[in-house]
Amino acid sequence: LCFLIYLRTFIYPFFTRGRPFPLQLLFFGMLFCIYNGFLQGYYLIYCAEYPNDWCTDIRFTSGLLLFLLGMGINIHSDLLLRQLRKPGEVTYKIPQGGLFTYISGANYFGEIVEWFGFAIATWSLPAFAFAFFTLCCIGPRAYHHHRYYLKTFTDYPKSRKALIPFVF
Repeated sequence: LCFLIYLRTFIYPFFTRGRPFPLQLLFFGMLFCIYNGFLQGYYLIYCAEYPNDWCTDIRFTSGLLLFLLGMGINIHSDLLLRQLRKPGEVTYKIPQGGLFTYISGANYFGEIVEWFGFAIATWSLPAFAFAFFTLCCIGPRAYHHHRYYLKTFTDYPKSRKALIPFVF
């Protein structure tokens, strides 16, 4: 968890291309990640009680698999997005490949799957709250990105959905 927070907060902004990343967003992102990391860590260290065989429980193993799948989708999608623009270029382009073949918000989908996987693996209220918050915040962003792409690009694939492959 700490690695992902560190990666998203400190590393990712330096790999984005196009417009400069606003320092205010970096600051608020850091603040949010520190607060969320504290809540998740505090709960897992001081409040959660897991049986000795928790690592073999279906909730933990399925949650871990979902988490890893979501993380893989998220990292791959971010990589594809970063490769869309050349250094200094600011124009929007249609993302291709990976889950972008099916949905406009492949990176958002990956992050949502990732955090719901974490919530299932930890079986904790703070983790479920964060997963739900993630869905509520970036789900609409995926929908609005999808609408923007459809409006802006006449050749945008009409079969692509916004967030959930083949569904929405």
